[in-house]
Formats: sequence, C-alpha cells, structure tokens
Amino acid sequence: MSWISEFRAFVQRGNVVDLAIAVVLGAAFGRVVTSFTNDVLMPPVGLALGRTDFSSLFIPLNGAHYPSLAIARAAGAPVIAYGTFINTIIDFILIALSVFWIVKLINRFYATGQSVTCPFCTLAISPQATRCPHCTAELKPAVTLTRLPETATQLDEASQI
Repeated sequence: MSWISEFRAFVQRGNVVDLAIAVVLGAAFGRVVTSFTNDVLMPPVGLALGRTDFSSLFIPLNGAHYPSLAIARAAGAPVIAYGTFINTIIDFILIALSVFWIVKLINRFYATGQSVTCPFCTLAISPQATRCPHCTAELKPAVTLTRLPETATQLDEASQI
C-alpha cells in the first residue's frame, strides 16, 4: 500500500474528520467569543471603570510617551500591552465556561444512569457492550454483569450485602 493510499485511509476515518470539523467550529466559536468580549462585554465594563478602553492600556518600556498602543507599535517601541492581555484572559474564561456548559449539557443527554460493571476490570460500561472499552475484554452473553448503584443509598445497601 502506498503512502498516499494510507494517508487517504487515515483521513477518511471518522474520528479524523470529526476532529477537523471540531477544529473549524472551535476557531469560529473563538472568533465569536472574541467579538463578544471586545465589542459587547468590555465597553460597558470600561465605561463603568471611568471610560477605560482595555485594549489601549499599555506600558512603553523605552520610557517615551505615546498617545496610543497603535502609535507605539508603529514606532517600534517595546510595550507591555496588558489591556490586550486582560481581554485575552476574559476570552479564555468565556470559552472555558462555554465549553464546560456544552459538555455538561451533552453529558446530560447521554447519561442514562444505567451502566454495568465489567467482570474483568470492574469499570462501568454500557449494558449493551459486547467488548469492554477499557480493558477490551470480550463480554459473552453468558457472563453475568452486575449493575452499578446509581445513588449513595443504593451504594450503602450494596456494601451491606
């Protein structure tokens, strides 16, 4: 098999395509959050803090005074653009919170509360599994799988048996 056909087979695998789509959507989502931070969230915050534009806050390292960050950068002056850094931190926090809530929502849809224990590695698996995704043991229909307790009360009852 040539490397071109191997590469084609690799790219056509489902998880690679899913990852590529996720990267594209993630980049687009990042631009939306950046726009939200810079254009919607930070102007009222800056207004509340005395008409401060965070993106223009900087410290010139050469001791000269510049009226704006853009002029300082155009002059080639070394600057610490801490206002831009603050905006980037807020972007990160918003993206992290958004991803957290999306994953939490997805987990709510997929969580059925029904899982069983693999008799080989004792980790939770789906009741319909024919092979354990953790230890890859083949699960035969003759093997009795036990249900995991779903609540703390059931866990206490199971430990007393």
